[in-house]
Amino acid sequence: MNQVQKLLIIGFVWPEPNSSAAGGRMMQLISLFKAQGFSITFASPAQDSDFMVDLVENGVDKKSIELNNSSFDVFIKELNPDVVMFDRFMMEEQFGWRVAENCPNALRLLDTEDLHCLRLARQNAFKEKRSFNTTDLFDEEVAKREIASILRCDLSLMISEFEMELLESVFKIDKSLLFYLPILLEPIDNIEIEKLLCFDERKDFVFIGNFLHEPNWNAVQYLKDTIWPLIKKRLPEAVLNVYGAYPSQKVLQLHNKKEGFLIMGRAIDAQEVVQEALVVLAPLRFGAGIKGKLLEAMQCGTPSVTTTIGSESMFGDLPWNGFITDDLATFADRAVQLYQDKTIWLKAQQNGFEIINQRYSKGLFESDFRKKIEFLSSNLKQHRLNNFMGSMLQHHTLKSTKYMSRWIEEKNK
Repeated sequence: MNQVQKLLIIGFVWPEPNSSAAGGRMMQLISLFKAQGFSITFASPAQDSDFMVDLVENGVDKKSIELNNSSFDVFIKELNPDVVMFDRFMMEEQFGWRVAENCPNALRLLDTEDLHCLRLARQNAFKEKRSFNTTDLFDEEVAKREIASILRCDLSLMISEFEMELLESVFKIDKSLLFYLPILLEPIDNIEIEKLLCFDERKDFVFIGNFLHEPNWNAVQYLKDTIWPLIKKRLPEAVLNVYGAYPSQKVLQLHNKKEGFLIMGRAIDAQEVVQEALVVLAPLRFGAGIKGKLLEAMQCGTPSVTTTIGSESMFGDLPWNGFITDDLATFADRAVQLYQDKTIWLKAQQNGFEIINQRYSKGLFESDFRKKIEFLSSNLKQHRLNNFMGSMLQHHTLKSTKYMSRWIEEKNK
């Protein structure tokens, strides 16, 4: 009888699928591993939150762990996982050396979410009012940390093809260390489509996004100051509902009923509010990864207007479910067009269904992912021999990080 394989996920935070796309993504990964028959433990040094998912209810063991504490060594030795997945590079930095030391034969995966160094380099370029160039990445301290983390791991899961190409061309990361696994969705069939509200049953514009994420906060300011006044001038009765978890006081102060700019805070049911809207607005000016809010719009049959950054790596050579533009006046024009023209709206909606079914359907990736994990688990020694840079970084990190962590632990006593 085959022994049940064990997966340990080391989470940056406890998953909150209703607060962010990252939380939803984590639950999808858990579901993929459960389908492969893994027994799963989710450990995190984060504080519990009011909106975290009930992991135990989802068949996952929950374990609180501490940073810079050798109690983790005892825990992981006892658990002895076959696979360890780090949720973002910060967790690999903190716990990777302990995993390598205590469970050297465990397959080490990194779920990147998005490339943090790309997001930050773009954000800095935007703030400095200049064009982003890939050479900017070399100036980011985060890039050095993030790339080192990718090299130390056996496989990094990537949600964006653009970012995979960037890692291969700019940072010369070997293809064998990267695996494309976007956000995974159930395909949309005619029965699902018929359940959605039609054009005449919907109203208003909507923006949705977690406010702890800087690109979202910037997009809302851009809407408020620049784009929304242009739309409102053409559509005096129009309303923009702005939803998002963790709004700060600065966000709440943007609420203005007279201007039809309404800050609604956290959505109890994100899909419901997106499905009731006519158009999603997402004028993102920097960022990385693929945008959960825009996939959600497609699932809900709601066309969107977004930017080049917003739509990056999301639609391949298929037509977008609405419009993509970086020009301010065109953005407002296209939003009005979708809001008023049922024919254009229906075509855009159909485009969204095509994108989901051809690029994000779970069935397109499940089997390849399972085979990749099985192959690496069976050929781990050779795979690591082929990744000398990773072994070298692992060796030096283990020495430096280990002693720094031990020093912090002693200091804390």
